[in-house]
Amino acid sequence: MNFLSLTRVILLAALAVSSTSCASWKKKKKGSGTGGSDSDFVQGTPIGGAGSESASGGGLGSPLPERSEGGAFTSASVDRRRFAPIQFGFDSYTVSPAEQGKVRSVASAMKSSSESLIIAGFTDERGTAEYNRGLGERRAQAVRQSLISSGLSGAKVQTVSFGAEMPVDSASNEGAWAKNRRAEFGVTK
Repeated sequence: MNFLSLTRVILLAALAVSSTSCASWKKKKKGSGTGGSDSDFVQGTPIGGAGSESASGGGLGSPLPERSEGGAFTSASVDRRRFAPIQFGFDSYTVSPAEQGKVRSVASAMKSSSESLIIAGFTDERGTAEYNRGLGERRAQAVRQSLISSGLSGAKVQTVSFGAEMPVDSASNEGAWAKNRRAEFGVTK
């Protein structure tokens, strides 16, 4: 897949995630131990390879997303540059004590904001696509729970998993894998 096709697919994913009328959003009730509120969860499905060109909707008339210095994509409706990503250890979805300061900073900034958050979970390339989607979702959920524990309303936070799709660093070495094990914040306007 070439870069232009990938950016079109990314834009569509960002638009789908930020749209309140998106058919892939499901209402999911949370138990009493998770913040006690209902909230929307975006059921993440990685961006596929076959047919992506036709699925990109080429004539949207919207600008294509641009790649930031850190490798994340942005679009007009989702700001992905405001907060630093949360990094994870190998095969882990535990938010480490070293990353908790980032979570508290995001929670503090978003408490008084009318904007909402989308947390996207990512993995490195190792593991099957299905396993990586699940691990990415567990990472996004762990960050969501940390935000709720820090006082942010669960109703303002949605999650999605992209698994190993959209790596920050496409090299196949430990340094690249460490960068790719992350959860990114998208702020919907």
